[in-house]
Amino acid sequence: MLLAAIIALVLMSGVWKPHFSFDVFGTHVALQNFVRDALLIVVLITSLVLTPKSARQGNAFDWAPIEEVAKLFAAIFITIAPVIAILRAGEAGAFAGIVHAVSDAQGKPVDLAYFWATGLLSSFLDNAPTYLVFFNLAGGDAHTLMTTDTTTLAAISAGAVFMGANTYIGNAPNFMVKAIAESRGIRMPSFFGYLA
Repeated sequence: MLLAAIIALVLMSGVWKPHFSFDVFGTHVALQNFVRDALLIVVLITSLVLTPKSARQGNAFDWAPIEEVAKLFAAIFITIAPVIAILRAGEAGAFAGIVHAVSDAQGKPVDLAYFWATGLLSSFLDNAPTYLVFFNLAGGDAHTLMTTDTTTLAAISAGAVFMGANTYIGNAPNFMVKAIAESRGIRMPSFFGYLA
């Protein structure tokens, strides 16, 4: 029932569009996403109450890997905010060199440069914030990137997704599996061992 509730809530947030949003510290939050997230927390608490402790013990469940991953990725998303602000300054900002590296002489995006730059960063940073960084570097306008600059958006998306799995930290599930395995006493490759 709880798994069905999770699926229903995710589907609900994609289908139900009340066209109402509110501002939370400068971020627009759609009502359907707020309702989904609040009810997912209720499902989580319900699961903790209803699931027998013996089931979690039988699966060797431990909060430590989740806490480790949550701390790391919370830090990534918090520290990425100033980077995005600097990138929005474009050629006038501190990251003008990066802007020039992914643009031609006319200031148009070079898709191959976006692919490799996104992929390289995605290998050492989670692919979601990396996508966000290069999406903003490419102008941050969803309408433009989905119409006139679709190849640039494809290059950013492919670089983030394909190369995010190169390292533990490049993709949250990689890091989670490593943390869970180590919490159960399984020796895992080092960061650079996994990369190799």
